[in-house]
Amino acid sequence: MGMTAVEKILARACGVDRVLPGDIVHPRPDWMFVHDNHLMATHEEMEAAGIHALHDPDRVILTTDHDVIYVNERAIERGAYNRKAAAAWGVKRFYDVGRGGHGHIFPIEQGLVVPGTFYLDDDRHCTNAGGVGAIALRVGEEISTALATGTVWICVPPSVKLKLRGRLRPGVHARDLGFRIAQGLVPGGFFGIDADYRIIEMAGDLDAFDLASRVALCNSPTEVGAVGVFFPPSAAIVEQSSRLAAAHGIAVAPVFPDPDAAYDAQIEIDLDGLEPQVALPGGVHRAANLSDVAGTPVQHAFIGSCGSGMWEDLEAAARVLSGRRIAPGVRLFVTPGTEASTRRLHREGLLDIFQEAGAVVMPAGCGVCAGGRTGPVTAGETSISTAANNGAGRFGAKDARLFLGSPATVAASAVAGCITDPRTFA
Repeated sequence: MGMTAVEKILARACGVDRVLPGDIVHPRPDWMFVHDNHLMATHEEMEAAGIHALHDPDRVILTTDHDVIYVNERAIERGAYNRKAAAAWGVKRFYDVGRGGHGHIFPIEQGLVVPGTFYLDDDRHCTNAGGVGAIALRVGEEISTALATGTVWICVPPSVKLKLRGRLRPGVHARDLGFRIAQGLVPGGFFGIDADYRIIEMAGDLDAFDLASRVALCNSPTEVGAVGVFFPPSAAIVEQSSRLAAAHGIAVAPVFPDPDAAYDAQIEIDLDGLEPQVALPGGVHRAANLSDVAGTPVQHAFIGSCGSGMWEDLEAAARVLSGRRIAPGVRLFVTPGTEASTRRLHREGLLDIFQEAGAVVMPAGCGVCAGGRTGPVTAGETSISTAANNGAGRFGAKDARLFLGSPATVAASAVAGCITDPRTFA
């Protein structure tokens, strides 16, 4: 019997020939990630335990992406603390404000996370790694154990094969498909499976999905319990990753599932008939045809986050906004995923498009999606965004209505002042 992709990657990290779902293993990750909102607590926990040094600081990446703009005293203090902690630990790869961007995007863009990489993270949206053919697992507060010892125990997750059949229609974005997939994976969903602590391994008609689309598709399943998503990397992705990784001395070793690998379940979804979707307030799994809620007035809009913060997402929004103005009474926040994308906005003219439309362009990072620290909503408002999550209170006021859509849908809705099909702007 063969192995799935995640089984192969974990077996390599464990230095063994084979692992099986349910095995308790202690893999050695290529990287360990800590984000700014958890770094202070992690450092304090280790200090309290008398642990003052990391097992291997060269395998640690620290990122500032949640509190990029300090809006209160707590954020100021935490930022200063994080800088001191990074120095005390001797971490060379500390991507502070202005140096990287979103921790679930820039490592892929820079060639630190490449096909075959395995890493541990304190944040659940590390599932983005699957878009490039890597695997990341969230360990939450156990990241302190990994930092101190170089590993942590993991239960090898089962894999579910999800076959994509057909091709998305023009104007239908990967995030639209992501909402629909989440709807199928949620308990009681139309796939009829249990996605909890499963790896969703993509298969089928994948050629039309570029890296940005794959990353977008990795984002939503984590909200309904999936522990990871994996795309077998295309030849183009392997080539690009190899070129970027060479600058870091990293060798790219892509991993693919065996034809006779065993899966917990095998499911399919048809792409041909999919319309643009929105996720209704309350969760990414609450997918609905956009036409069902078209015309709903909005006052707040946001484009960015780990789900839709890559360059191609910004381009999709800019195509809609070009030559147009945001409707009166609507404020639109645009957050590039990386500092490299911010610089590219200047070079390629997208910054002018966003600003001339009336959008507020924010520093690279999580943006509004980081709990509404910046650009929040107020009581009674309706928002449409590309955020990773639309639970009550995500952007501030708990009684605000938070819809999710693709970058093009959010841009079109900001222009029209109500939820709008972006294909009407084509």
